[in-house]
Amino acid sequence: MFPARRPSLLTTRYIRIAPLAAALALCACDVQVQDTTPSSYAADGIGMYVVSARVRADSLVTPGSVVLFAIGDGKKLPLTPDPGFSEYRGLYSVRCRDSFPVQLLAAWRLQGLRSAHKLLPAEPRQIRLLEPAQPREATFASSGKPPKGGWQGSVAFRFVTVPLARITAARVVPASSSPADVAAARAIVVATPLPLEADCGAYAQLRLAASDPHAHGTLVIETDHPGVPRWQTQVQFVPQ
Repeated sequence: MFPARRPSLLTTRYIRIAPLAAALALCACDVQVQDTTPSSYAADGIGMYVVSARVRADSLVTPGSVVLFAIGDGKKLPLTPDPGFSEYRGLYSVRCRDSFPVQLLAAWRLQGLRSAHKLLPAEPRQIRLLEPAQPREATFASSGKPPKGGWQGSVAFRFVTVPLARITAARVVPASSSPADVAAARAIVVATPLPLEADCGAYAQLRLAASDPHAHGTLVIETDHPGVPRWQTQVQFVPQ
């Protein structure tokens, strides 16, 4: 019976290093994706928003093979890479909503015939769409003899993050408690019947009528829009 041979120092080192080499080889097959899409955008009537990402590929990934998609609401939007395949961008289309979901799907080839892919994050990010500010000031001409019903002026309101918004109440309040401001505000009436409906992206004109050419005050509206429940606009009639 022969005595068992003890492994050589070289064999021992190989046994110890082999798992490490395999792990390093595995790590060299990945693609790191950093979502650089902002967490929110100011909404607009066009409804096109940039989705972007930064990509870094490991050494065993075939150069130029990384393809990136934005996934959300059943859409699969291809993102366009820069010449170095490190920055990717695309335009995501969404209208009449206050947010949209985004995940990134990355696919790439490895040196050889294999391919790989991954989806991140595990749950979609919600990109918020912020309703633009409504008019803060409005000035109307009140020259000459007052027409029947008084001098007229309209304030245009536009909502782009809901399919339909309703202005449910509107009134003009004094700019201060002084008798002059109180009288100037009382001279303005809301001439548009309420509620006033505003379709997404369309302008809703709220008409005012003044019996005093110097009438002024603060128009206060209330809506059923969760993002804009109340808004104030400074209004004044000015003789030209």
